[in-house]
Amino acid sequence: MKIISGKHISRRAMLKGTGAAIGLPLLDAMVPAGRLWAATPNAKAADRPRLVCIEQVHGAAGCNDWGAGQNLWSPAAVGRDFDLSPTSLKSLEPFRDYLTIVSDTDARMADAYAPSEIGGDHFRTSAVFLTQAHPKQTEGSDVRVGTSMDQLYVQRFGQDTPIPSLQLSIENVDQAGGCAYGYACVYTDTISWASPNEPLPMIRDPRAVFEQLFGAGGTPEQRAERLSTDRSILDWVMDEMSAVRRQLDPADARRLDQYAHNIRELEQRIQRIEAQNSSGEERQIPEAPVGVPDSFEEHVKLMFDLQVLAFQSDTTRVFSLKLGRDASPRVYPESGVDAPFHAASHHGGREDRVRKFAKINEYHVSMVPYLLKKLQEVDEGDGTLLDKTMIVYGSAMADSNLHNHMRCPLFLAGGANGALEGGHHVRAQPGTPMANVMLSLLHKLGADDIEKFGNSTGHFAL
Repeated sequence: MKIISGKHISRRAMLKGTGAAIGLPLLDAMVPAGRLWAATPNAKAADRPRLVCIEQVHGAAGCNDWGAGQNLWSPAAVGRDFDLSPTSLKSLEPFRDYLTIVSDTDARMADAYAPSEIGGDHFRTSAVFLTQAHPKQTEGSDVRVGTSMDQLYVQRFGQDTPIPSLQLSIENVDQAGGCAYGYACVYTDTISWASPNEPLPMIRDPRAVFEQLFGAGGTPEQRAERLSTDRSILDWVMDEMSAVRRQLDPADARRLDQYAHNIRELEQRIQRIEAQNSSGEERQIPEAPVGVPDSFEEHVKLMFDLQVLAFQSDTTRVFSLKLGRDASPRVYPESGVDAPFHAASHHGGREDRVRKFAKINEYHVSMVPYLLKKLQEVDEGDGTLLDKTMIVYGSAMADSNLHNHMRCPLFLAGGANGALEGGHHVRAQPGTPMANVMLSLLHKLGADDIEKFGNSTGHFAL
């Protein structure tokens, strides 16, 4: 990295305009003269791993007894010499050096613990995924489960970013009151809990995420004025951007230009979706907000691009994402399966239907390489954003046909600042709680003062 002399720009520098505030990517000019980036106080904070937690509802076809024998989720071999080709993870092959597969852990906190809870697995599972705690059965406001692992990380290391964390969803999660089997809808509406009784709302609309990241400047009236025009958010900060650019060397100027281009390109995509959905043409998802694409793939990629820009500007370091909603009737034609998601998950153990469900799992996982590639393309300091990110992908449900929570699907991706070695498949001993893995991940993220998480029974060697 080239070190400039003289003044340096703060890592917390913002470009501000009417109703806009845009953080900057890491630039060489942010490194104090004569010092390596790693030696600066800002670097020690900014270099903390980014964390992305992604929930896949309805478990996986490879968690069915027959599907497990066919390696439809986990590869047959443990260690490093594993074959992804039979699995729903095959799209991750280009990133196998960043991939850690953890097989056969249990999320038994999602089990029914009383006769009245029988049948309510769909309305417990999402709440259990990142908390590994058993939800209190209630349809009222007295909900209780546990603090989720992403928020435990936020509480220790996420308070020095403008936004401590963001919670995103792809499907509708704004139902109120009770859902079914005596459970409040909030249990299946979110995977992030700031405390045992404080669920965090999830954002479905990419425009709302964009505004949180870049539209926080000025007064509500100024933001409304900006949104009422056709101008780009960059137009409102152009004077400050030009002033900053004049201070930069050519390499930093190119870096800033590319960052601005990425923001504008993302903004234009959101605007095109809003225009299309406001045109009066029939929509595939008529109940969705105007900014939500009807295409699942387009929606997921927009959310991933927003995460990359947020990490690049160090606006936040923590995201959680729900890819679906429990008992979802959504159809994914691009997967090659025309059955609704929930119906496909109840495959009855029939081989042909298990394989169809595996195709939906494969399609969902195939979204992840897009995020990994985008993170890998962003250089930061002595590595890439992929080297500095931990991605946790999984479900607290296993065999969805039986609604059980044993041998749950789980994999990790990214380097997490060297905390994850990658290129490895680990198979847990029978009965191992998934909470053991999450406790170990919290330790790798730096929260090694946490001695117990959920129903953990000890450390899990990764």
